[in-house]
Amino acid sequence: MNNIKDITNNYALIPKRYTYKKNAIIIDADDGHFVFKKRANNNNNNQLFKYLKSRNFIYLPNLIKTDDKYDIYQYIEDIDTPREQRALDLMYIIAMLHNKTTFYKDIDDDEYKAIYEETIKKIDYMYNYYNDIIINIEKSIYMSPSDYLIARNISTIFNSIMFSRREIEQWYELVKDTNKKRVVTLHNNLDLDHLLRNEEMYLLSWDKSTQGMPFLDLLEFYNRYALEFDFEELFKFYESKYPLLKEEKLLLFIMMSIPRKLEYKESEIERCGEARKVLDYIFKTEILITPYYTVENKKES
Repeated sequence: MNNIKDITNNYALIPKRYTYKKNAIIIDADDGHFVFKKRANNNNNNQLFKYLKSRNFIYLPNLIKTDDKYDIYQYIEDIDTPREQRALDLMYIIAMLHNKTTFYKDIDDDEYKAIYEETIKKIDYMYNYYNDIIINIEKSIYMSPSDYLIARNISTIFNSIMFSRREIEQWYELVKDTNKKRVVTLHNNLDLDHLLRNEEMYLLSWDKSTQGMPFLDLLEFYNRYALEFDFEELFKFYESKYPLLKEEKLLLFIMMSIPRKLEYKESEIERCGEARKVLDYIFKTEILITPYYTVENKKES
């Protein structure tokens, strides 16, 4: 099925209207309202949905049929919901997904070591990246506004990098002798547009779903929306339904604390905006994680 005519003929649909949305086609036909979504690679949402339903996870769209190219879903009419409420709903659904699909997996010594080494590599890369930036800035006779913004706050950037570097050592000491890890089904593509709500809630776009440690869904959501939402409240809400283990939370905070790469734009106004985003991300992360470390210090003393 390479075009809309093939689709309607193959499924004996009499279409009244088509709507194209990214990699999906919404067809309003005499027999109902359907969404035809192209299948990604070799993913099998049919098998995934069967598994999730067997675990009593209910927040799934109705998958009517699947073939070699398309998954066909019943169309869901979405109601207008404030984005803050939608973010909270998404945290609830992800907490339920993780809760329903948790199991413990035996691992060998190399698995945590690989995470440790890969994180060290990422931290060192960001240190060298920002070190090169500040060296070049300091060579300038006159700093641009974006360069001045970075230069003025470079200690904040390096402090965040050094924090990550120190904490990954603590994390590895905590887990290096562990032979199990907690694994869940990860949605792995969290976006507010993937949550639909009317009488019930539905989570869409499962093409990237995989298995892994639960904090990875939270990290993806944070990286995407850290500058828009109060993640402190969202994180507390998630943990009220599905508390992270100490090593999971520590690794989440480490990954959050690694600064974003500064992307240089053509105009100076855009470059200032990008620099501001890098710094705001660091400041928001500090505000989020500092209370947890304060509590830990109080407990230890």
